[in-house]
Amino acid sequence: MGEPAARPSETSTQETPERFGARAGDWLAEHLPEGIEFEPRTPQEELAHSRAFQAALYDAGFAGITWPIEYGGRGLGQVHQQAFNDAVLDFSPPVGPFIVGLGMCGPTLADLGTEAQKQRYLRPLLRGEEIWCQLFSEPGAGSDVASLQSRAVRDGDGWVLDGQKVWTTGAHVSDFGAILVRTDPDVPKHQGLTMFVLDMRATGVTVRPLRDMTGRSVFNEVFLDGVRLPADSVIGEVGQGWAAAVTMLGHERVFIGGMASRRSDALSFTALAGLAAERGTDRDPVVRERLARLYAQQRALSLFTHRMRQEADTGRPPGARGSVAKLVGALNDALAVEISGDVTGPTALAWDGADTGATDRALAVNGAPSSSIAGGTNEIQRNIIGERVLGLPKEPSVDRGVPFRELRVGTQKPGTE
Repeated sequence: MGEPAARPSETSTQETPERFGARAGDWLAEHLPEGIEFEPRTPQEELAHSRAFQAALYDAGFAGITWPIEYGGRGLGQVHQQAFNDAVLDFSPPVGPFIVGLGMCGPTLADLGTEAQKQRYLRPLLRGEEIWCQLFSEPGAGSDVASLQSRAVRDGDGWVLDGQKVWTTGAHVSDFGAILVRTDPDVPKHQGLTMFVLDMRATGVTVRPLRDMTGRSVFNEVFLDGVRLPADSVIGEVGQGWAAAVTMLGHERVFIGGMASRRSDALSFTALAGLAAERGTDRDPVVRERLARLYAQQRALSLFTHRMRQEADTGRPPGARGSVAKLVGALNDALAVEISGDVTGPTALAWDGADTGATDRALAVNGAPSSSIAGGTNEIQRNIIGERVLGLPKEPSVDRGVPFRELRVGTQKPGTE
């Protein structure tokens, strides 16, 4: 990987959030010039471009803003992170391949990883040298992740992993993944899980891309056949995988919910309001009311996630409140899709080839429903909010306390696990 470039001096970490945000804006303007239009690239060229940008972002001191200094971060507060988030709203940085690692896997390793894991993985993740994915869902375990059947069995000092995962974002370009598997079928389903670091290039790992309705292949199914895992690949503790999963899902939901729409995004308030003015549909009182509601809801979500980040700085983690951000983010996306149809009318379905923004809108509209599923469905988020935030009674569960081996999960028969 080579030695990382020198980062900004310690004295620069004392700058005010306002100055930090202004400097970030200047840097982004220099590295992402106006228009942000690039020549078409092959997938390999796109990935190389993303890696180069992430490395430059890191070297400039704008990656890992709140991460600990000893693992490659800047050690700054959430106010500095928010200042950067505000600055980046005017740009579309090519950081898609790193979202899962930076928003979910990395923070979980920082919370639960061993010192050796943190030293080994966090800095390369921040610089874009290594890409991570999250392997939770299975064909028979989506919303109920604890029903997963992929398993790892001890083999000497290590483990041997077999199973299948699905809907794994970015697996086809990832170097590593955080995988949740069953290590003890003789205890209730939530108690027999363990999280591991998985080398995505290891023998026995097969990745097959899945094409979604946008026409792109972002998701994948992953097959695991006799994959060997070293003993030091455990994240957290053996048998404590559910706690590790809850930690990661908490990071994921706050991250997804807090992903503010870029002003250039096809379904952002700014883009839709500008399009309505251009088309003359902003004179429609229904469109105006809906646009106002979208602005208010997006702004409320931004302030809510900002508050959670500030509270995290004081030692109060967001916990289940992350599901509030995740749910509101998905509802905002659905509202933006409806408004897009109101604004564009019939051209939402068919458009003149000269309308260069129409393709981006179509992709955004087709991709928006995934936000109601990714990171847990809206229904799951409502259950979490009801039980863990509002204190409502838990839903009945017939499998609580029953050893996983005795459950019928998918096509599994009792005693065959």
